Parts: sequence; structure tokens; C-alpha cells
Amino acid sequence: MLLEVENVTAGYGAGPNILDGVSLRIEQGKSYCIIGPNGAGKSTLLRTICGLLRPRSGRIIFKGEVLNNLRPDQILRKGICFVPQDRSLFPEMSVKENLLMAGYTLTNKQDLEQRIQTVFEIFPVLKERQSQLAQTLSGGEQQMLAMARALILKPDVIMLDEPSLGLAPLVAIQVFESIKKLKELGMTILLVEQNARKGLECADWGYVLDLGKNRFEGPAHSLLHDPQIEELYLGKRRGTRPQGKTRTLEQGVDGS
Repeated sequence: MLLEVENVTAGYGAGPNILDGVSLRIEQGKSYCIIGPNGAGKSTLLRTICGLLRPRSGRIIFKGEVLNNLRPDQILRKGICFVPQDRSLFPEMSVKENLLMAGYTLTNKQDLEQRIQTVFEIFPVLKERQSQLAQTLSGGEQQMLAMARALILKPDVIMLDEPSLGLAPLVAIQVFESIKKLKELGMTILLVEQNARKGLECADWGYVLDLGKNRFEGPAHSLLHDPQIEELYLGKRRGTRPQGKTRTLEQGVDGS
């Protein structure tokens, strides 16, 4: 496994646990989507992996190394890049300047320029807008810039937190197409997404969190067509949240 989360609990300050024994297994070159209701701990999980929160118990292991006590900048240098909900762009800098800032730790400026040209190939609209201020971009273009900036560092894992949040439906579709493009390029992606259907369509494997615990996991296409998950988490019908142990779906068949 490239990245493993083992029975992690975490929370904010002196508050209660938001994550309550969550586990994930991430393989290189695959894409994963985490879904679940509000308050399930999805974004908290990404913040814990990238070091913004310290696990209270359990372990986060990346390439065989335990990350629990590392700072966010140290984890970033290891190869895990986090794109938060607010995108954290430099609004009064141009698109090109934002990309240059992403590579400020790189000493080889020729290599940095090549990396910028590579992300322009992935996101052609950013090449067209490279002289525009980031704050003048549309919401979808800003999200693409946030992802492009992460790619400058050539991360082993890119974590995206609610990339479609606040976007109009047609703009969100553009963002999901960009995520699918990253998947086709072989990027390892860990995605938290409010639009569960669209998020799972971008993924190879899905995890469902609820009340800070693992509830279901399995191939993304199986989760999309599982009647119970449709009822509870995909907005088809209303139901009562499950309280049992994690269920694994394999090829559309329930497993224990």
C-alpha cells in the first residue's frame, strides 16, 4: 500500500472525536472517493492525513513511514498534497504567478517552467488565462488552478476536499472532467465530495463514512448501484443510518 490509515481517531482541540477508528488503504495509481453525510468526518480525515490535525490514536503510514508526528510541510515534502475547500489561491497574483509560487522550493527553475507547461497541457484554459489575476477566474477555473498548483510538486497522492462545493452544476461538470483526466494520467487521488454520485464516477474505489466510522467500502461502480447506499447516501430515498460494522462490496455482492 502507498498510504494506510489504521484505526485513526482525531478531533479538534479538547472536543470529542470526529474520527472514531477510521481505516483506509490507498494503492498507487488508483483513485478513491470518500462520501457520507455532513459531519461524518470526511474533511477531518484529509486534514489528519496531511498533518493539520494530529491523530489521537491509530497510525497514518506512507511508503512504510509513520507520519503521525510530522508537520504539514514535512508531509507535503514526502509527497502528499492537500487541496482544501477554499482553494487558498493568491487572488491578486496571476495564474502563472500562482503556479510559480507553488514551486518556490524547487531550485531548478528550468524544471519548474517545464512543470508549468505540463499543467498547461492538462488544463488548457489556464494557459489561455495565465496573465489573468486568480480572483478574476470563474469558480471552476479557480478550482482547476488549485489542482494545477498541487501538480507542480508532482505529488504521489493528491487529496481534493469538496472540489465542486459552491459551483454551478455546469461548472462542476468541468471540474469532474478535470479529475477524470488526472485519473487517466495515473495520478493517485483521494477525493472527498458532496456530490456523491459524481465523485464515485471519478473513482476506482469508494469509502462511506458515517458518524466518524467506516460504514461501507468497495468498487465505486458497486457503491453507485447498491440499493442500500442509494437509499442512505445518494439521495434516492430516505432511510435510517446503519449502525453495524463496515460492509465491503465486491463486484456488487455484499461481503462481511
